[in-house]
Amino acid sequence: MLKVSIIIPAWNEEERIEDCLTCATVQTRAPHEVIVVDNKSTDRTVEVVERFIADHPGTPVRLIHQDAEQGLIPTRNAGLNAATGDILGRVDADCMLKPDWVEVVTGIFTEDPKAMGASGPVVYYDMPLKKTGLRGDNRTRRLIYRADGNKTMLFGSNMALRATAWHAIAGEVCRDYEDVMHEDVDISLHLLGKHFKTVYSPRMIVGMSARRMASGFVSFKHYTDRFRNTFDAHPRHTRFFRPEYLLRVMWPFIHFLYPIYQRRMEREHVDCAAAVWRDEQQRILAGSSQLTH
Repeated sequence: MLKVSIIIPAWNEEERIEDCLTCATVQTRAPHEVIVVDNKSTDRTVEVVERFIADHPGTPVRLIHQDAEQGLIPTRNAGLNAATGDILGRVDADCMLKPDWVEVVTGIFTEDPKAMGASGPVVYYDMPLKKTGLRGDNRTRRLIYRADGNKTMLFGSNMALRATAWHAIAGEVCRDYEDVMHEDVDISLHLLGKHFKTVYSPRMIVGMSARRMASGFVSFKHYTDRFRNTFDAHPRHTRFFRPEYLLRVMWPFIHFLYPIYQRRMEREHVDCAAAVWRDEQQRILAGSSQLTH
């Protein structure tokens, strides 16, 4: 049985890290380990993680620190290098893994021994029409998130790769000191450069926040420019679709709707992140409780 490690880089994520850990541990198949990599947080992130570990002694959560430098890439790398699983999952600290995520990921890599990386769609838990949004994200992501013809690129908020694949590219991935690239696209292109197979699965689902769309357009455009910058840094690789164009078209609608929906949820006292998989989590917990009696 393949062992799945989940790596969660974290910087000042006290509001969401507990929900993220709950989703990572309340799974139909338990992960081998969940590694939170704190990157010099100045809020209560470390305290929240330590309390979660103390309150859930049976869960394989551990906390490590990456204090050498500030930044997502060295923090991500520290977590991937510290992991001991066969498959290395990587999600953001505000992401909520679907309760069958580990099971689905295990199946992907078990059924396809040649698969070296995998990714899937996301549902925006802090936006309305979640099912419709998930279907739309699935259709567009599997179509346009491609490189070198029709090869899958991995999405940083919902990705997994074999430990052997990571160790093959770990010394080559771009450090991006200027902070102008998409680190997940960079990983994808390094995998493809080794002729490693990457796959897309519509069942590999993660909930994530649409808060990026709440930023101003100039800031958001700079964020989407990272696609171009990353491919410019890898001239051997090609792409036909430009995800940044679609994101910029979507920005006005989501930018307008996002704060309205947040105010509504606040009035109704709904924590969207905590609620996104609650029913499924409760069924898992109820089943576990029955097995212990």
